[in-house]
Amino acid sequence: MARIELDLAHAYKQNPQRDEDYALLPLKMCFDDGGAYALLGPSGCGKTTLLNIVSGLVKPSHGGVRFDGTDVTARTPQQRNIAQVFQFPVIYDTMTVAENLAFPLRNRGVAANKIKQRVGRIAEMLEMSGQLDMRAAGLAADAKQKISLGRGLVREDVSAVLFDEPLTVIDPHLKWQLRRKLKQIHHELKLTLIYVTHDQVEALTFADQVVVMTRGRAVQIGSASELFERPQHTFVGHFIGSPGMNFLPVRWNDAGMEVAGHNLLNPAAASKFAGAATLGVRPEYVGLTVPNEAGAVPAVVTQAQDIGTYWLVSARVGGGSSGSGESLIRARLSPEQVIPQVGDSVWLSIVGGHTCFYKSEQLIEEATA
Repeated sequence: MARIELDLAHAYKQNPQRDEDYALLPLKMCFDDGGAYALLGPSGCGKTTLLNIVSGLVKPSHGGVRFDGTDVTARTPQQRNIAQVFQFPVIYDTMTVAENLAFPLRNRGVAANKIKQRVGRIAEMLEMSGQLDMRAAGLAADAKQKISLGRGLVREDVSAVLFDEPLTVIDPHLKWQLRRKLKQIHHELKLTLIYVTHDQVEALTFADQVVVMTRGRAVQIGSASELFERPQHTFVGHFIGSPGMNFLPVRWNDAGMEVAGHNLLNPAAASKFAGAATLGVRPEYVGLTVPNEAGAVPAVVTQAQDIGTYWLVSARVGGGSSGSGESLIRARLSPEQVIPQVGDSVWLSIVGGHTCFYKSEQLIEEATA
């Protein structure tokens, strides 16, 4: 296991001039020894490039990589002592499950009794003990991918285990079980694990710290609660959550705070800022309230969906005297309350302790109620 420090940028083009020329914009990042991390973001955001730089499959065009203080930028994956699990199974079909799991250990001359002990432990963790003597060729794709996971985890001496979207071929009903199993394995084995995914549920279930990436930039590193409660960047607010954060135009002036063309009666929040910005509030923290309540805006309901455990209500806000355009706002409401119907006029509270304000996509401060 190792503490991994990155101070780098990477471009596949020669002589990059603009941000768009970089696969990874300049970043400084540290993965602590024994930590569980996820690199989360949409396709093309740079997460797989970053993983391959950590592993040694790609050499950064600028800067370097350090393991426990030692510069390993020029070293191969083998020299870095990295285990990597890819999107699709990488196993030997002619071998049994036990032989596949043992292969990385036999390759390094580990004693037979140690191999048997370690293979047995990993197979038990992955619930494959009853399949150890079966040939891999006869197994389903998800079982083969479990073998790949086991091969990555079987060595005790690795600097880190890297996962590149490893649950792609796993049946949906098994994904939840395997995510929980990987988290359990991490707590038991104390390995440094870095997991690439575009699925926020996978990332937030597996990792203690999630690196959210967009357009080649790591915009926030934090726990699930930090990403949800205090997004440092509007992309994090949009990408994390189901649905994501509501964003509304806001402007401060002598009269107070104007949101989507409506003057809010909330001078305490209004006094902190100046000029135009963006207000962000999650649907979980938008609620129905009485007319002209401080921190609330009038809206017209455009959709009401019964999700089962809650109602998702969408409403149209804005179009006030300032000429501001209309905005859509969504609220997650308890089924125990009276749910407004399409066309109803309502008042929605949007300013409170969970409200955030952004300028140039960056968080500037949370509001106080």
